[in-house]
Amino acid sequence: MPQEIYIPLILLGALGLLFGAGLAVAGKIFAVQVDERIEKIEELLPGANCGACGFPGCSGFADAVVAGKASPALCAAVSSADRLKIFEILGQEAEEKAPEIAVIRCTGDISPERHKFEYIGETDCAEAMLLAEGPNPCRFGCLGMGSCAAACPFGAIRIVEGKPPEIIEEKCVACGKCVETCPKNLITIMPRDRDVLVLCMSHLKGKEVKDACKTGCIGCGLCAKKCPEQAITMVDNLPVIDYEKCTSCGTCSEVCPQKTILFTGKKPEPAASEA
Repeated sequence: MPQEIYIPLILLGALGLLFGAGLAVAGKIFAVQVDERIEKIEELLPGANCGACGFPGCSGFADAVVAGKASPALCAAVSSADRLKIFEILGQEAEEKAPEIAVIRCTGDISPERHKFEYIGETDCAEAMLLAEGPNPCRFGCLGMGSCAAACPFGAIRIVEGKPPEIIEEKCVACGKCVETCPKNLITIMPRDRDVLVLCMSHLKGKEVKDACKTGCIGCGLCAKKCPEQAITMVDNLPVIDYEKCTSCGTCSEVCPQKTILFTGKKPEPAASEA
């Protein structure tokens, strides 16, 4: 092989070694040190990448937590035990977070035979709502297409034929994805210990409600009038409960003619009369 061929090969080899050494040095100089706490925290997170915390997945959330941009309490899906461990990793005092759950505020009959028209289209609540606010005769009621169930990353919503979907309590982590998805704004995140719930979002009253739904609130105001603690206020034909005043006596549920107010608690024992 002619000598002229060796010289360029040697030069190229030398240049390759030089560039490689330069890259190695630059890699060490500009290397980004990864905080080992990020990996430890990410291992404790559920890995659902639901985005309910407002960050791009569990990895992004772990970065934000270590950077002090987010509190570990923001993750609704992490268990109480693992949340405590995250605070310990950060060397911070744990913030207590009251357990929450999603509540679907509609109990109406949404079976197809009650629809005001036959809907033919994509099985999606937002799409169905574009056509005359959907086939449900109650324009405030559930459309029953199951978009909330499809959006739930934890499989915590069960589709029930002819009725609004149901929340599976043991699976729900109150991430809020169903709340974002529902175009009727029927889903609310509430503390799990609330045992008095208004399960209607209709702002109509009287005959208009009854024509559309057998269980909808008719805005009669009986619950507010009979509440012994004055914990209920009628706002736009719907009862609003002040849970700071509510004693879970169950009176509102008892007097509601439509059975729109759900009481799941135990009525307090009557006070013993003084001798």
